[in-house]
Amino acid sequence: MAHAGTDDPAPGTPGWWRARAARDVEATGSGSGQPRRGRPPRSVERIVEAAAELVDEVGTGTFSMRLLAERLGTGTATLYRHFAGKDELMVFVVDQLFAEAGAAAAAAAAGAGGGEAGGRPPTWQDATRRASFGFRRLLARHPNVLPLLVTQVPIGPNVMAARERTVATLVGFGFSPRLAARAYTTIAHYVVGFAVQQHAPGAPGPEDAAALGDYYRTLDPATYPYTVAASDALTAVSLEEEFAEGLEFILDGIDRALRADHRS
Repeated sequence: MAHAGTDDPAPGTPGWWRARAARDVEATGSGSGQPRRGRPPRSVERIVEAAAELVDEVGTGTFSMRLLAERLGTGTATLYRHFAGKDELMVFVVDQLFAEAGAAAAAAAAGAGGGEAGGRPPTWQDATRRASFGFRRLLARHPNVLPLLVTQVPIGPNVMAARERTVATLVGFGFSPRLAARAYTTIAHYVVGFAVQQHAPGAPGPEDAAALGDYYRTLDPATYPYTVAASDALTAVSLEEEFAEGLEFILDGIDRALRADHRS
């Protein structure tokens, strides 16, 4: 996919990451995938951190390079030495989110290790629950980043590390690489989709759910008998309970697939 009507690939796409890595190798001899255009890496990290903070505060629609420059006490020219524009910077804001997720997951694993070797949970379900709930909490804390997760599959270095780590964990529990990949994708889609529907800017709140429940209860029971009967279950369940129950449905399905895979 080209960007802004040019032949350049859009920021965040595989072609864009390949081109950026090639430029980094040429400029620094490093294939890190981090933006380097004549400034120290720490300044780039600070730009991304400040951009992520600003997105949390004002959202992606209001965010601009000018606002970011004001936040950093610099000029926009400094920002453009590192990033071609807002779209390119947003790619790194998303990747920064996954860096935070990785740090949180490592801390949670260390705290839940107990006496087990390497701190590994006793089952793959435990590992998956812990990671899923942790990522959901992280997304709920950064709702303004959610729209950036629905435009393309993120493949920045921190995202790739998280994906590799999760698939490797499942393989370590006896999954084939293919089944581990499908399980990872299914769970990731569920967590992100749930967060987008429940926490993204403009998402319905508890008062909307209450109003919807009231509406369901006023429907004609002859036409919608099951909707009326299930009105509370459809609208009055807490988000935490709804998320947990849905995740268990998915884990049960994956477990059946794993057992069938082992029998084949």
